[in-house]
Amino acid sequence: MSKIVLVDGNSLMFRAYYATAYDPSKMMRASTGLYTNAIYTFVILFNKIRETAGMTNIFVAFDKGKKTLRHQEYGDYKGTRKKMPEEFAMQIPYIKEYLDIMQIKRLELDDYEADDIVGTLAERSKNLFDEVMVITSDRDLLQLVKDNISVCLTKTGLSELDIYTKDNFYEKLGYNASQLIDYKALTGDKSDNLPGIPKVGEVTAKKLLTEFSTLENMYDNIDKLPAKLINNFKENESIARRTKHLATIYTDASFDFDLNSTILKEPSYDDLRSFYEKLELKSFLKKLNVVKEETKIEPEKTDTNKINYHFNELDEKFLNSLSEFSLEIELSEENYHKAKIIGFSIGNETDGYYFEEEYLNNKLIKKIIEDENIKKYCLDSKKVIVSLEKRDINIKNIDFDLLLAAYSYDPSLGQKDYHTMITEFMDNDLPYVEEVLGKKNPYQIIDFEKFKKYSIDKVIYLSQIRNLIIDKLKIEETYDLFKEMELPLARVLAKVELNGFKVDRIRLKELGDIFNEKLKELEEQIYEIAGHPFNISSPKQLGVILFEEMKLAKGKKNKTGYSTTAEILEKLARKHPFPQMILEYRKYSKLISTYVNGLESEIIDDTNKIHTTFKQALTLTGRLSSVEPNIQNIPIRTDEGRLIRSAFVPSMPNGLLISADYSQIELRVLASMSNCKNMLHEFNEGLDLHSATASRIYNVPITEITKEMRRNAKAVNFGIVYGMTNWGLSEELNISVNEATSFIERYFEAYPEIKTYLDEVVNFAEENGYTKTMYNRRRYIPEIKNSNVNLKEFGKRTAKNAPIQGSAADIMKIAMIKVDQEFTKNDLKSKIVAQVHDELIIDATENEVEIVKKLLKETFENAVKLNVKLVSNVECGKTWDLK
Repeated sequence: MSKIVLVDGNSLMFRAYYATAYDPSKMMRASTGLYTNAIYTFVILFNKIRETAGMTNIFVAFDKGKKTLRHQEYGDYKGTRKKMPEEFAMQIPYIKEYLDIMQIKRLELDDYEADDIVGTLAERSKNLFDEVMVITSDRDLLQLVKDNISVCLTKTGLSELDIYTKDNFYEKLGYNASQLIDYKALTGDKSDNLPGIPKVGEVTAKKLLTEFSTLENMYDNIDKLPAKLINNFKENESIARRTKHLATIYTDASFDFDLNSTILKEPSYDDLRSFYEKLELKSFLKKLNVVKEETKIEPEKTDTNKINYHFNELDEKFLNSLSEFSLEIELSEENYHKAKIIGFSIGNETDGYYFEEEYLNNKLIKKIIEDENIKKYCLDSKKVIVSLEKRDINIKNIDFDLLLAAYSYDPSLGQKDYHTMITEFMDNDLPYVEEVLGKKNPYQIIDFEKFKKYSIDKVIYLSQIRNLIIDKLKIEETYDLFKEMELPLARVLAKVELNGFKVDRIRLKELGDIFNEKLKELEEQIYEIAGHPFNISSPKQLGVILFEEMKLAKGKKNKTGYSTTAEILEKLARKHPFPQMILEYRKYSKLISTYVNGLESEIIDDTNKIHTTFKQALTLTGRLSSVEPNIQNIPIRTDEGRLIRSAFVPSMPNGLLISADYSQIELRVLASMSNCKNMLHEFNEGLDLHSATASRIYNVPITEITKEMRRNAKAVNFGIVYGMTNWGLSEELNISVNEATSFIERYFEAYPEIKTYLDEVVNFAEENGYTKTMYNRRRYIPEIKNSNVNLKEFGKRTAKNAPIQGSAADIMKIAMIKVDQEFTKNDLKSKIVAQVHDELIIDATENEVEIVKKLLKETFENAVKLNVKLVSNVECGKTWDLK
């Protein structure tokens, strides 16, 4: 039994790229700056293809990237295709290199597309092989289905295949494989920019094909067509015939090829290892190690470091002997405020003990967890603290946290799974979490025995790797960041999460009613202007109304219709009130779904509190973020956002909410880090910075500064912090690029040290590949070494901002730790209940309000010593709206 698999390499690598291409700043990339998301996904897909049952031969076809015979015939062929992203183009040579290492035959030709190569080889193979399988994501290749040729379309996730054969083709599509090109001639093909016959859609085309079989037969019997279509057919005959011709894949292309060269072979594992190392594809390296071991025949060796696994074995001698141990709590789901404890593991470098949840009631286990003389090491200390606190167990002396240590070493590691995190520092056999836990939440444990072993493996590796990571942190001078800031902050955040933030459910319902009423009003106004009802939430329907019916502009069209992003609507709103109504409608819809309904669904106890989870190791800058619910994105500068805040209330009888936030913290950090004489003077003298900046830029006395002048100066001040370009400033202020350039030049004349500082930061990042905050937090910026101009410029902007934003975040963390220490020292009953960027919110008892207000202001303003004054604003109120 012989079987050849013909792969449309072009379509699959495009699918591999776009399946994982979202924000370029977050896509996978190596330290060299090379993007690797398409390579990574292509390799995963190809590993699955190589497992195809019964496959004896395999081949891959690519486009050569030049004009083909179809382009010569029809100049607009594929004319609507967008230019290939540079992030993708740079990966293609490596995809082909991978195939060469795998010893898989590939081919690309002048004049012909990959489709034509596949089509021709499928035709040549059908009499030489028992089965011919084509794998693609391009539906054009479905026309090849016949006899023993099947075509498999890749589906969601790239791992499923939708298989088309001669037996199921008609059932799936409603016409035969040989009629696909006739179908395209009738309906057109937007992806290839091939027009069809107007007013012939999917349903009509299928009816015509059932009755007339081919396009030619339709024209031979044109008078028998439905009357309403006859003129369209006559007027578009040349177009339809050309489309059919261009849509037809060549199955007889003229080129020499030896099908024997496609025989499946074993790859060169040494070359494959080098390839994976070069591209830093560590997960593949781990799997390759397994393959390498399987191919070796060596005498058995005694493992002197054998791990001893114990399950529900209460070894009192071992437990009593511990002066330090690693601890992992296993939960039923990711959100530990909603989760139940399944079990837990305790271990050192060689011995690991897994216990069911009920063993937490054991007096000895509880004693060693709470013993402040025994050091504990955790993978995620905040998760452990919160989970145990719910069981009235107060874990003490947490001395190491893998998540926070890895995050302090390289912020990008905080988003990785434990296997990848540990692999950064040492080889390991820890499974990927997907191999143990299903992706559902609550978790679906795939194999409970494997799960228990996995839990023990985590604490064993944690014990083994701890000192190695600490050494690396000390070398990079980030150990203090980890030990003095991140680790103590985890316990503070655990307290904040457990405290919870009380929500007034009645007020929340009132707000829902208010927003729903406003939504109905907007809906009526929108329908009236549009002239008819439509689905306002449908970008497709909205696009038709904006750009076809109302003709407000020439819209940007993609596969799903016109683009109706907020940016586009804001530009259109300058011409007509209708787009502004849509923006308002979206705003109120989000307020209802995200905040009113979203907050209500997250109240998880009878105290009417929400317990958000703070992500301490998520952002690359060091700032905290929160989830379930995300309280950090509640709008503050809008009336509606403040209304949402009014639903957050004190939990103490007659208590108040107190808010402390830093005034212009990032600009103060910029002034201090750059040692800018004029800006330091303005801050330390208590002047209004934006007015003072306007005075310097416009060269007029501060008393003569207008609101517009101040607004422009403010835009530049904050724009500089975020690496704004002259083009960006021109967009912000609605002025010409030349005016913006002049504005920035005058700014740097007024504050020359800032220009010098920013240039030095960029130079340092270009040389070292990272930036540092005041507290040595690193932000790695591979983009800054990229040959792509756009990516390099993005890297420069990031380099300018990262030390400033990161230092401001670090200062806030230090302030939080010190506030918590003061609360503990003074035995206060008031509690921290939230942190939102530069703001800390306290749930204060009635008799502690004045004490807390004074404590907050003093602690915030003296948290760190800079050469600029830190100023804190402290307010209080009956709700978070502070009114």
